[in-house]
Amino acid sequence: MTRPAPASLLTIFGATGDLAQRMLLPSLYSLQAENLLPPGLRILGSARSDLDREAFANLVADAINERIPAIERDETALRGLLERLDYTAASVDDAASMQALAARVSDLRNGDVLYHLSTAPRFYVPACHALGAHGAADARTRVMLEKPIGKDLASAAAINDGVAEVFDEDRVYRVDHYLGKEGVQNLIALRFGNALFEPLWNARHIEQVQITAGETVGVEGRGDYYDDSGAMRDMLQNHLLQLLCLVAMEPPARFEPTAVRNEKIKVLRSLRAIGHGQVVTESVAGQYTAGAIDGVAVPGYVQELGRDSGTETFVALRAHVDNWRWSGVPFYLRTGKRLPSRCTEIYIQFRKVPYSIFGGHAAADMRSNGLLIRLQPEERIELDLMAKTPGLDRSGLRLSQVALDLDFHEEFANQRRRISYERLYLDAIEGNGTLFVRRDETETAWHWVDAILDGWRTAGVAPKPYPAGTWGPGAAVSLIERHGHGWRE
Repeated sequence: MTRPAPASLLTIFGATGDLAQRMLLPSLYSLQAENLLPPGLRILGSARSDLDREAFANLVADAINERIPAIERDETALRGLLERLDYTAASVDDAASMQALAARVSDLRNGDVLYHLSTAPRFYVPACHALGAHGAADARTRVMLEKPIGKDLASAAAINDGVAEVFDEDRVYRVDHYLGKEGVQNLIALRFGNALFEPLWNARHIEQVQITAGETVGVEGRGDYYDDSGAMRDMLQNHLLQLLCLVAMEPPARFEPTAVRNEKIKVLRSLRAIGHGQVVTESVAGQYTAGAIDGVAVPGYVQELGRDSGTETFVALRAHVDNWRWSGVPFYLRTGKRLPSRCTEIYIQFRKVPYSIFGGHAAADMRSNGLLIRLQPEERIELDLMAKTPGLDRSGLRLSQVALDLDFHEEFANQRRRISYERLYLDAIEGNGTLFVRRDETETAWHWVDAILDGWRTAGVAPKPYPAGTWGPGAAVSLIERHGHGWRE
């Protein structure tokens, strides 16, 4: 498929919102500072706030000065970004303001247009329809949509259907910001840029895979949203399943949108269903109670929320990818709030050596090799190997596990830490959809997750309590230990 031309205009809906100020505007500044934005690109901000261009430019400058470290700020780059800006107040449910926005888009564009809907999902379809109705959507426009796309398969399909009435699928860029992280792209490089691992990347050599996304924070003012979604919808359906796809997928023919996303959808379609009869043994839901994080007392979920709730803040699953490469290998997925540490990591445990030539203590010391891919808070790759322990022993060699450790912050000490939206904005502006999620991926993931949620309802599964600052309820430990494994902590 021919890649579209770089955008001449980026229009951001919700340009005064929290996501824009924390992530989007600083990302655009960094791209400007590195001369990665197309020379003629204009940036049109839009929100309900009644601002003029100067007031919006001041808001942008304040956001950048607050969030970009002083050592990385450059007045020339900031001035260059501010010169690209324009602003038009608009509300998707107000036809006159949307007509004014469409007119401004027409004035500013000089080719392709990229719309970024940094808004609540309920506005996606009305915004797209309004753009279409006012002549601001055509074959040279594309749109970025933030997650979540719906809260189940039916609502996701309804949003996708509504957007598809205006934008063809190849012009829809669904954002999962995890895919813009340096660590996730390092996972892709590790798998497909090295001959070392591919011969071992299968059920013959891998015993289990663990994917963990832990947060130390609670709901942080997002109580109403989070209570309506929970850990399953908020994290597992998108972030963790995308990571599972990147671990499990077959090598694509090329690193381009169709090839990569075709391989990811095969993984999602190979996930073994966890239905009514399996949810009790293959999944665990939890909800944090009062506890301590880093020695500081924190309240429980219901205290933070201010009312009783049956929403899960923790999920652990045992999943299987039923295909030739991964038959019999369990994928353990775990995510939760108020856990002991903030981390996102993938752990690959290899099978033990088929026969140990070492006797005595060395045989007892043998451990499986493991590959740790840490995505946050720091990016690192650690390979656990067996090595001889220094010294002498009458019984022969003594062995111990040692780590080959690649810390990307040390290895690339002169490189700053990037915001995931820098990569995502650069690709969307350039018309590269490789790191964005296709419709069939979203809906297939929801189909799998809906079966689990329905199974919980049917079986009367309620979240099990766990104290804040722990790794979830005890049932999550049992989930993995009864199969002879243990969580990496």
